[in-house]
Amino acid sequence: MKKNKDSVFRKFVLDIHLWLGIASGLILFLICLSGTILVFDKEIKAFFQEELVIEKNDQKKISLDILSSKLDEFGEVQTVKIPESANEAYEFRIKTSPEKRRGEIFKVNPYTAEILKPQKTFADAVMLFFFKLHRWLLFDSSIGRPIVGIATMIFLVLTFSGLILWFPKKRIRWKSIKRGLKIKYKGKSSRLNHDLHNTLGFYASLFLIIMALTGLNWSFEWYRDLSSFVLGEKVFNRNALSAYKTTSIKDETISFTEVYQKSKTEFLFPGDVDINFPSAENDVFKIRKYHAESLSPVFYDQLIIDQNAEVLYNQAFKDQALNAQIATHIKALHTGEIYGWLSKWIYFLACLIATSLPITGSIIFANKLKLKRQKMLKQNLKVNWHRKF
Repeated sequence: MKKNKDSVFRKFVLDIHLWLGIASGLILFLICLSGTILVFDKEIKAFFQEELVIEKNDQKKISLDILSSKLDEFGEVQTVKIPESANEAYEFRIKTSPEKRRGEIFKVNPYTAEILKPQKTFADAVMLFFFKLHRWLLFDSSIGRPIVGIATMIFLVLTFSGLILWFPKKRIRWKSIKRGLKIKYKGKSSRLNHDLHNTLGFYASLFLIIMALTGLNWSFEWYRDLSSFVLGEKVFNRNALSAYKTTSIKDETISFTEVYQKSKTEFLFPGDVDINFPSAENDVFKIRKYHAESLSPVFYDQLIIDQNAEVLYNQAFKDQALNAQIATHIKALHTGEIYGWLSKWIYFLACLIATSLPITGSIIFANKLKLKRQKMLKQNLKVNWHRKF
């Protein structure tokens, strides 16, 4: 009786896996293909961009205040990224017009004040195309976002059902599990294709689940609220530190250079520093310092300084609760940036496997239909033979 129940359940899971895969195969192929390319989005765009060469010299760096004042003619200076390396350019983000929500990047040589506004290249256009394909399938966001979200939920069902089907039909033993961990290159092409789908899908499953669970935060507001509830921390909380303000501005306010020096005093470890300058909405300095010696390039400590040089907030990453760390790095968990090149290559391979799954799955389905037709043809021939004789 138990065997029959197991068989019924397995067939139900197989049917779910099969028909959902057929229904969503093309959309998932496009999402996964674009995701594979977007893993190295920043690296691809940077490769084709003009670089501001910073030569090694003993010259003293120009103060941050002078550099930022030189950029005022282009618009409102919003942020600056100061690299740990002495041979890299400063990156200023400038809001060049009120219509633009986000500013444009200007690179500045800190020794000579030479300014470079990187021009858009064909790589930017190509990566934007794949971004729109990945997020909205090239539709308007109001149409494409829910379609991608539903396809992602289907992908989760396919991944979990695939894991169930990966396990042996009969009693689970190491010998039978071991068979599912290997790809048999010798033999029929149909067997090789089955192993590519079954085995590679198993190896990529954990990373694909992480990508899908985090990716849904961009598709549905209700899911983002649910994630925030489960984590106990708001996901994408861009206004988390907006409550901090300068109470009363004194005659002599802190300079940009002093803010940078203050961050170095508060954070003694090496790493790149991001400084958000005061604006009409937030009149304080918000600083992030990234841990250069950490395994992850996205982990940072935070500091808020008012215009009177008073430290209002100081939060070390290591002191944050795990749920807060996860909520803060949802994007890095989704894109593979969480552990730099190591996780990027893992995500690239996992996405590449995910891109292949609709193809190998379709071939498995086609092979089964072929076998079914051959079997029916043999049965018909057998029936006709008996009728004849």
